[in-house]
Amino acid sequence: MQQRLSIIALGVCDLKKSRKFYEDLGWQTATQEGAENIVAFNLQSFVLTLYPIEKLAEEVDMPIKITTPSFTLAYNVASEAEVDATIEEARNIGAKIVKPPQKVFWGGYSSYFSDPDGYLWEVAFNPFSQPEPDGAFKWV
Repeated sequence: MQQRLSIIALGVCDLKKSRKFYEDLGWQTATQEGAENIVAFNLQSFVLTLYPIEKLAEEVDMPIKITTPSFTLAYNVASEAEVDATIEEARNIGAKIVKPPQKVFWGGYSSYFSDPDGYLWEVAFNPFSQPEPDGAFKWV
């Protein structure tokens, strides 16, 4: 198996609300017309999809319940000021700011917000691993 991800699917309670949240962040959907049960966003090298939680449960053939996530999604930026601006943008569209921007123990600067279903997003400036000009990120 190659070391890569193709799709991350987030089970969501209200597909329209979640779609609007991500579109309000400035993301553009890649979903084809007529696709009623999925919203896709093409990212740098994979796709993030929003999928009704009940449909996801049907697909994997087991009950799924959204609880406090035990993982985070990270969005790395090139400066502390960009962390602040991104968090303010998220706040302005109604995101819950879980942890305000601050210097962190590992030498960077980060903050967390949650989306409508409680998925946690970290916005981080990592002085040791900078995003490429096109936004691509690699752990160095």
